[in-house]
Amino acid sequence: MSFAADLRAVLADDQVLDHPLDLHVYAKDAGVTPGIVAAVVFPESSEQVAAAVKIAAKHEVPIVARGAGTGLSGGAVPTRPGLIVALTRLNQIEEVDEAARTAWVGPGVINLDLSAHTMPLGLHYAPDPSSQSACTIGGNVGTNAGGPHCLAEGTTVSHILALELITAEGEIVMLGGAEPDPLGLDLVGVVVGSEGTMGLVTRILVKLTENPPEVRTLLLAFDSIEAAAAAVSAVIAAGVVPAAMELMDQPMIEAVENFKSCGFPITAAVLIAEVAGHPAAVDSEAAVVAQAGRDAGATEIRIAATEIERDLIWLGRKSAFGAVAYAAPDYYLHDTVVPRTRLVETMSAIYEIGARHGIQMLNVFHAGDGNLHPLVAFDAKEPGMLERVKAAADEMVRVSIGVGGALSGEHGVGLEKRDLMGEVFSPMDLDAQARLREAFDPKGLLNPDKILPEGSRCYDFGLVANLEPDSLK
Repeated sequence: MSFAADLRAVLADDQVLDHPLDLHVYAKDAGVTPGIVAAVVFPESSEQVAAAVKIAAKHEVPIVARGAGTGLSGGAVPTRPGLIVALTRLNQIEEVDEAARTAWVGPGVINLDLSAHTMPLGLHYAPDPSSQSACTIGGNVGTNAGGPHCLAEGTTVSHILALELITAEGEIVMLGGAEPDPLGLDLVGVVVGSEGTMGLVTRILVKLTENPPEVRTLLLAFDSIEAAAAAVSAVIAAGVVPAAMELMDQPMIEAVENFKSCGFPITAAVLIAEVAGHPAAVDSEAAVVAQAGRDAGATEIRIAATEIERDLIWLGRKSAFGAVAYAAPDYYLHDTVVPRTRLVETMSAIYEIGARHGIQMLNVFHAGDGNLHPLVAFDAKEPGMLERVKAAADEMVRVSIGVGGALSGEHGVGLEKRDLMGEVFSPMDLDAQARLREAFDPKGLLNPDKILPEGSRCYDFGLVANLEPDSLK
């Protein structure tokens, strides 16, 4: 039987796509690099995922897990004819334990839907990527997604207790548990952020966070990026760790105002800061933020007086990427991390790179933890433009690494940064990661060609003498 016929033997017709137009649609995520798809399946249970994995393994077809397709690093596209396992139909919020503050959810649950579901209980799911109205919890697990409020609450890995995983052989296993400190190795921590290279996640036990009793949201305007960055450093130095600290530059502010008209001042930089907690604490912390802004030369300081004003500020921030459609038909959104103390020089270098390559640059980023999101707006139909954009993006990554930064804060490595892994990790580091991956996926069928560059094993570098490759496996 053919591959598609084998899939249809265990799944319904409407759960299998292999028409060329469908394959074209699923050959790309929100990044800029397309893949090659052999078939797409929409399983509705863990058992169906396991069955599809076994069939793909029998045909030696690569297996790529996919959520909502909002990923930006090419992590959900096959580099060779592969099976897309779309997990969006596993979208049930199965069980919420109000006392334990946990919930079992399917990987296809939309991030924002989970918090909406638990809000009446006074609880929410803390990681809040900008795409939270569309992205899935499973996709967040794949890339260890963060969001504006990860400054105080931590990224996805800090909010996952257990995972049901389909292995490369199609076995259903459980990792982690509801207890605070499960025995054994932290395999949940290994799988979160592994971009589907260790297995396919089919159920997730998440931590829920109590809604803060009081929140203060501030918007501060500055006449330079440098002044806004100085305010960020001053707040942290004062001992206050806000729930969020977000920075937008003028091109991004203008794009947002054209898109949603949220009342942002058109200025060189806007800093959004939010403090949350006990009513007695939030006012004093908001005062620290405001004073840091004044000391740094803020030209305007607003504190949201109502929930509507707060929602409008966050609408502007969360609309940033959608607003870019007003600037150009295509965009390339990057994701690196630098120390807070190096924000100013890194941003200066990024602006210089954009100007030198002749590309339109807009910036919005998680200033509190140094997670940068330089965004290039461009027209891919312009000859040579995509090549210029990618060249500029690689330069931005190298600049970030050069000041002691990291490749990615939340988007993942995928294809986008795979070949830059050697800039951060030594050959021995890459070998250790490759060995771990092989332990989970000996045949290399789970999302191959992602994260680790070709030749990541030490014997590929010629570093291990007098040993044949087989003796290292």
